[in-house]
Amino acid sequence: MDSLFSAIFSADFISSVLRLSTPILFAGLAALITDKAGVINIGLEGIMLSAALAGVVGSAFGGNAFVGLLLALVVGVAIGLLMAYFAIGLKTDIVLTGIALNLMASGGTVFLLYVITKDKGMSTSLKSFTMPVIQLPLIKSIPVLGDILSGHNLLTYLAFLFTVLVWILLYWTPLGLRIRVVGENISAAESVGIPVKKVQFTALAISGVLASMGGAYMSMGYMDKFARDMTAGRGFIALAAEALGRATPLGTLIASLFFGMVDALSSNLQILNVPVQFVQMLPYVCTIVGLVIYSAIKGKNKTN
Repeated sequence: MDSLFSAIFSADFISSVLRLSTPILFAGLAALITDKAGVINIGLEGIMLSAALAGVVGSAFGGNAFVGLLLALVVGVAIGLLMAYFAIGLKTDIVLTGIALNLMASGGTVFLLYVITKDKGMSTSLKSFTMPVIQLPLIKSIPVLGDILSGHNLLTYLAFLFTVLVWILLYWTPLGLRIRVVGENISAAESVGIPVKKVQFTALAISGVLASMGGAYMSMGYMDKFARDMTAGRGFIALAAEALGRATPLGTLIASLFFGMVDALSSNLQILNVPVQFVQMLPYVCTIVGLVIYSAIKGKNKTN
């Protein structure tokens, strides 16, 4: 038990929380954008998984990590727009559309991986690249604080930067105002001449960019390869983080850090020889508990 406490109350543990929160935060911000536009992006898991494979393939054949990131972004936007075309253009059920895209990504990534590498599990045969690790000047020399804040993957820093950028977009730009108006009252938005479909298409495209960065981090930051179904439900956890964060950038950030902490804690529980099945289910149990608490608080506020 003492070894567990010493592991938790350490700079390494807090640093791991930041790393594990990164993909959840990216996807949570992606969910936030579409939520504000009045649509729900259930396809986050599929976008992240597809982008994770695209990042590895792009970096391997392009010889550069940033080429891989660019391909991941293109794939993310394409899937976001595909979802918008079916759900908004053709009026299909957006939840079912998202589920279909998730299933397509789960099987499609394995198929493409096999076509490219003749392997159905991992992309170990591809010489892929990872995004650079950044050492923060001055901060890296500060004891404890330097160990926590410095030495992370570039995408981890971008995740926190994008939290601020999404806040600026939603509350300080004309596009953000349109997104919020469409999400709050479509009829009112149409009455003042706001092109609702165009705004929702744009929101899903932006959501695709953010989610794909989370997916790219999984294969080009957290790991240096693609693995089958490696996102492991993080897209759905991100939806929970956005809900727990009360659909605000800061709230989504805090909720993402909470789920990242749970993920880091579950890894450290192996010190106590806790059954691996319990360790693996802990983040998802906490997701369910968090949603129950959120629903209870929301219901209580409505009754008052």
